[in-house]
Parts: sequence; C-alpha cells; structure tokens
Amino acid sequence: MTALKARIEKSADAFRSIGEAAAELGLETHVLRYWETRFPRQVSPVKRPDGRRLFRPQDIDALRAIRILVHERGMTLKGAKAVLTEQGVGTVLAGTAAITPEGVADAASHARALQETLARAFTDSPETPADRRERLNETLSELSGIKERLEALRARRAG
Repeated sequence: MTALKARIEKSADAFRSIGEAAAELGLETHVLRYWETRFPRQVSPVKRPDGRRLFRPQDIDALRAIRILVHERGMTLKGAKAVLTEQGVGTVLAGTAAITPEGVADAASHARALQETLARAFTDSPETPADRRERLNETLSELSGIKERLEALRARRAG
C-alpha cells in the first residue's frame, strides 16, 4: 500500500499529515510540532479526534516561510515571528520581506565605534605610545565586559 501512496500525488489544496508535510518541507516531524507551539497564529493544523494533525495549505505556506527565515536567512525564531507578524507569510514567500531585526542598527553602530577606536589606535598619529597603550587597554576592558555579558547570557540560556 505504501507503493500505491507514493504514486498518488495530492492536490495543492489537500490536507497533509505531519509526515507528508515534513517530507515536503525537508524537515523532521518534531521540528513541525515545535514550530506549531512557537507560531500559533501562523500554524494551526486541524487535529483529528485521535490527535493526528492535518496541515492545511496555509499551514504549509507558513511553515515554508518559517523555514526560509530560520534555515536560509539564519534568523532566530523570535525574529522570524516578528517578521511574519509584521509583514505576513506572503511577503516572505514572495521574497519581498524586509528583514531588519530590531537592535541590529544599535549593535552595528556599537561595533563600528569599536572598530574606529581600534583603527585610531593603530594609525600613525601624533599620539605617544603611552596614549595608544591607554586606548588599547580601554578597548580591551570594553571587549572583556562584552565577553562577560555574552557568557552570562549563554549560562542563562543553558540553565
């Protein structure tokens, strides 16, 4: 019977089981279940009385959009959820979604400021070697602070 099922193609409007949806999207079934909990507005499959999920075409489209954002664009689930909420599934599938996560501009400007500080420390200037050393030490302490914050964040996520 599985050989027969493999030969029969479902229409685009047909509901799909979780296995069929996972195969179509190239994902594991547990990933679909997890995304269902993280994106309840976009993915809400019909559940049969026996508990089996049937994914509607709009659910498949939403899952495809999530896969594009997370796996192809490298976004976090939180960022993907924000893009889908603000811009919709259609814009992601059409490739017209503006992907600019919040906070990137602030982080980029902070990183740019650090780069400029380091560049100034290594350029030829009328500064004395002691001035350069002091600026490098300031930059090192700032980078150490950033490292400590990252390690604390990793520890919170792990724990």
